[in-house]
Amino acid sequence: MSAVHKPRKKPKRVSGTDTSSSPLGFAIVSEGSLQKPAFPLASFFWPARKGTSQWILLPLTLMVAGLFRWATGLWGYSGFQTPPMHGDFEAQRHWMEITKHLPMAKWYFYDLEYWGLDYPPLTAYHSWLLGIIGSLFDPSWFALDSSRGYESANLKVFMRASVLISEYLVYIPSLVILSRKLAKVGGINIWESSIALMAILMQPSTILIDHAHFQYNTVMLGFALASISSMLAGRYFWSCVFFVASLGFKQMALYYAPVVFAYLLGVCFQPKINIVRFLGITTTTLLSFVILFAPLILGAYYNHYKQSELNETILPPDLLHLIQHFIPFELNQKSVLYPAFLHLSQSIHRTFPLARGLFEDKVANLWCALHTVYKLNRFPVSTLSRLSLLATFLAITPACLSILLFPRKKALPYAFASCAWGFFLCSFQVHEKSVLLPLLPMSILLGAEGGLSGETRAWVGWANALGVWTMFPLLKRDELRMPYAVLSLLWAWLLDLPPASITLYQAESKAIPFPTKVLHLGFYGVMLGWHLVEGFAPPPSQKPDLWVVLNCIIGAVGFGVCYLWCTWQLLMKSGASEYLEKSWGRVEEIDKGVVEKVEGSKAEGKVERKGGRRGR
Repeated sequence: MSAVHKPRKKPKRVSGTDTSSSPLGFAIVSEGSLQKPAFPLASFFWPARKGTSQWILLPLTLMVAGLFRWATGLWGYSGFQTPPMHGDFEAQRHWMEITKHLPMAKWYFYDLEYWGLDYPPLTAYHSWLLGIIGSLFDPSWFALDSSRGYESANLKVFMRASVLISEYLVYIPSLVILSRKLAKVGGINIWESSIALMAILMQPSTILIDHAHFQYNTVMLGFALASISSMLAGRYFWSCVFFVASLGFKQMALYYAPVVFAYLLGVCFQPKINIVRFLGITTTTLLSFVILFAPLILGAYYNHYKQSELNETILPPDLLHLIQHFIPFELNQKSVLYPAFLHLSQSIHRTFPLARGLFEDKVANLWCALHTVYKLNRFPVSTLSRLSLLATFLAITPACLSILLFPRKKALPYAFASCAWGFFLCSFQVHEKSVLLPLLPMSILLGAEGGLSGETRAWVGWANALGVWTMFPLLKRDELRMPYAVLSLLWAWLLDLPPASITLYQAESKAIPFPTKVLHLGFYGVMLGWHLVEGFAPPPSQKPDLWVVLNCIIGAVGFGVCYLWCTWQLLMKSGASEYLEKSWGRVEEIDKGVVEKVEGSKAEGKVERKGGRRGR
């Protein structure tokens, strides 16, 4: 007889955002029997808290975020009508021009004085693709050499659209998936997760830099988010692939590299040793780098042997001469390996320009702030680079050790933020825009466990307000004061934060400790005061950069506080602080036992001596 067929039970489908069966979240406040949204952004999502499908809510969220991005792009951009070098807009357009028209052998060598390509290969491939697509609309946009400084309304639309589409292909999907992973890890309902997603999408710094000033940072950040999401899902091989892609697009992703290495190494040895996983991660990483550089190297070999006249115009970089001292064979143009070493060394040399100095412009980090008090340019670049390396190593060590020894998923965003802040404050050649890297992992805390609570929301909001404020001098040069004000104030209002509201910091509020209230409100007051002084009081003639320098010093102090907060939270979330407390307790117990033993021995000795005297 055949067994009776029993239909499989269908799992309960949770497609909506119903929070009726969930505990009261941080986005809802209760006044007696009445429930209401805790801040304005939650008010916009209030009708969706019961039964609204994600197939409706998510597209609406992405449409609103896209609308604000496109509206921001209607303003000017970096270098608009400012010859001869223009700005970042022209740099990106120029890379599309040279990658479309020139062979790969010349990409990293062509006219380096005029916006020479200085990003890793994935940016070059991205520029090549966009140059081909853009030329289908108008070949004059990317005509070799003759298109330099080209500005037109149609070109601006294409370039703005390329940023938006690139972001929606990489950054947005990665952020959506990560927000769902964080919600699952932290036990957060979909409604609050959607609110956090919208808050992260409306982060003002990212919108202003990519869609106003003009860059493609969100592609690099999107790959980094995909790497974090893969870590949370336990897909460590994919995490390696995505992070290599992030590094391959912009070298600034190195801000995250130590933590990625430490976490992936930690999961290979915690809770038990897994050699197969370790070998798989190592192999996947190496193969990813090989695939990343393969088109560049193959193109170099093709041009080296098929178009030998190019070899005479290419000068080897200094890095190639340095490599020669560490390999057992001679490298010359007749060597089989010469094209590979030549183009690898040139791409690395262009990506990490140590000759530019410790910093180029005024930026709110340790070195620029210190330079205002004690001039650092009296030291050679080699000394400053070593000092920067040492300071960066010390700054990132707590994050790396914590996540290596205690690789917990809940601690990952804090580890990324702490490490990135350490790099931003102490590393070599930092730009104002690099603040996007530590701000991103801090912002995704909104979607983690307790992310919409008063304290976390206050810290994330304060860090973002400080970050965009330090970029104001850069945005002012691009005539972007209006979008700066609108997006910054809008984000503050949506999350019920200063300067739009001080409800979260009022005396009766117990969500935030009193010292934090004093610190944050003090900085908000200083930032508002600085804007008033900068807007209405000209600086002294002998110190024309006084207001910008003050901006850097104040920002550096604030970012240092952000670093300390993220590091402390990491120690708490990872379990490192608990381990240290237990270790310290054991040390105290051992010390106490030793002391008791010594005192007991002394007491026994006294008794023996007294007994001896009585016997005599």
